[in-house]
Amino acid sequence: MIDTHLHIIERTRLSYPWLAGVPTLDRDHSYETYAAEAAAAGITDALHMEVDVGPEDMERETRLVAEIAARPGSLVRGAIAACRPETADFPDFLARQRANPLVKGFRRVLHVVPDDVSEAALFRGNVARLSGTGLSFDICVAARQIPTAIALVDSVPDDIPFVLDHCGVPSVAEGARHPWADHMTEMARRPNVAVKISGVVAYAVPSWSVDDLRPYVEHAIAAFGWDRVVWGSDWPVCTQTASLTRWVEATRTLTAGCSDDERARLFHRNAERIYRV
Repeated sequence: MIDTHLHIIERTRLSYPWLAGVPTLDRDHSYETYAAEAAAAGITDALHMEVDVGPEDMERETRLVAEIAARPGSLVRGAIAACRPETADFPDFLARQRANPLVKGFRRVLHVVPDDVSEAALFRGNVARLSGTGLSFDICVAARQIPTAIALVDSVPDDIPFVLDHCGVPSVAEGARHPWADHMTEMARRPNVAVKISGVVAYAVPSWSVDDLRPYVEHAIAAFGWDRVVWGSDWPVCTQTASLTRWVEATRTLTAGCSDDERARLFHRNAERIYRV
């Protein structure tokens, strides 16, 4: 079971400007705490997802992940690194990251910036530089921004692997399915885009049940198909409404009627291919 969305937070090492606005998460979240629960839950491997650190700390974060990955028995197999495609120095940054085998892909959180950031020619041109590298780009947008994400995907070469994080961030707490569902179906028409089954518990009410999550998870899988789904914990963000163990158990319940092959694709095979683990 590969967790494609682990966040480690070490405030003595790196800056996290956004944490001040999320008091429930504004503390350290160590690899050791995660690993103890993850191993017990059946997680065998993990990819570290960038945590929107301050721009000056982006490469320091990757070095921190490398230190953790080098520890004996570490679950960490790679990093999905932070990046800023809106900057002119991105080509030099990309060259440095390509030389690092730990880096499996990139993410720029887009729901925290104006939509026109990803619509700019410089941003799109820099994302296009991932063509031919095998490196992926995780898309993290609010549900209303899925059309903007579609426009980004359509603007660059179609050999770039994209992963839409957190089932497209539906409003699970409000039970809202439209226009999210239609936008997900439209995004899924791009064969180079996969969807990450993650994050939905963070957008649910604290008293959520598996049935609250089911419409969103099942639609995402139905839209993208079993060859284009990966699983992620979104730890520690998930802990706002659920423990890591509870989210793993919920996912297993949601896929209880699926075949062993389908679950294998969701839990590890697709991640192995997309992220080159």
